[in-house]
Amino acid sequence: MLSYLHAFHAGNFADVHKHASLVLAIRMMQAKASGIACFDTHAGSALYDLTGERALKTGEADSGIRRVWACRSKLSGDDWRALLSALSSAGNDTGSLTEYPGSPIWFQRYLRQQDSLSAFELHPAEGGALADWAVRQKGGGRAGVRVFQEDGLKGLIGKLPPAQPRLLVLIDPSYEVKADYESVAATLQQAWQKCRHGVFLIWYPILAGRPDERLKAAIATGPVRKVLCSEIVLNQQPDRGMSGSGMLVVNPPWGFDARLSAMLADVAGDQCLGVMPSLDWLVPE
Repeated sequence: MLSYLHAFHAGNFADVHKHASLVLAIRMMQAKASGIACFDTHAGSALYDLTGERALKTGEADSGIRRVWACRSKLSGDDWRALLSALSSAGNDTGSLTEYPGSPIWFQRYLRQQDSLSAFELHPAEGGALADWAVRQKGGGRAGVRVFQEDGLKGLIGKLPPAQPRLLVLIDPSYEVKADYESVAATLQQAWQKCRHGVFLIWYPILAGRPDERLKAAIATGPVRKVLCSEIVLNQQPDRGMSGSGMLVVNPPWGFDARLSAMLADVAGDQCLGVMPSLDWLVPE
C-alpha cells in the first residue's frame, strides 16, 4: 500500500516523541568513537514544508513541534537544546516553524566520518525526493548517506550485519496496513538475531482498540531482550486518529531511560505539548 504521505503529519506530537528519542540515542551512542551503521527503514522525503498545502490541511504541527517551539525558552536541558538548535540552524530562528526535518535529516546531522546511513523509502514520489536530498548531501561532502527505493523491512535484513561495529535502526511504518504490526515484530527478531548488540527504535501509533498490543505481545514473547517502552498519551483526546505515540527501544544506552523520561516530563504540561508520558520495561535484560 503506497498511499501514505508523511507530509500531512510532519511535526506532529508523535514526530516530537520519535525524533527526541532518536536524537538522544544517536548522541549517547556517539560518546564512543567506534563507527555506527544507521538504518532508517521508512525514511519519507527527508524535509517537510509546514506552510505547504499538505501540512496545512491537517495542521498537526500546530499541536506538535510548534507547541514545543513556542515554549523553547523553558527547555534549558542539554538534550532539548540539541534538538532545538537543529531546528534553528534550518532557518527557523524566529516566528513559527516553516520547515521540519524528517528522520533522515536527524540521522544525517550527527553522522561522523566513521558512521553511515542507509535510508529506505518504497513510495515512488517520496523515494524520489529522498534520493534528491541524498545527492545534495554528497555534493556537500556527506558521502555516508545511501538511499534505497525498496521495502525497508526486507532491505534492513538483507544488509545486516553491517561493516561498522555498532548498529542503530529506526523502524517506523505508517501501520496503515494492519499486517505491519506482525511484520515489524518479525523483522526485529530477525535483525536482532543477526546483531544482538544493535540499538533498535520501533515507533507505533496508539489508536482506539490498541492494535499496538499485538506488536508488543509478539516482541515480549520472542527472543529479544532489554526492550524499553516509552509512551505519550494526549491529555485532550481527539475524536479520531492517534491518541498517543509509542517507542520501543531495544538495547538502549545506559541512562537513556532517565534522560528520555526527563525530556518528556519537560514538555508534558498543557502549556507545552500536553501529553502524559509513561516509561517502563517491556522486556527486562
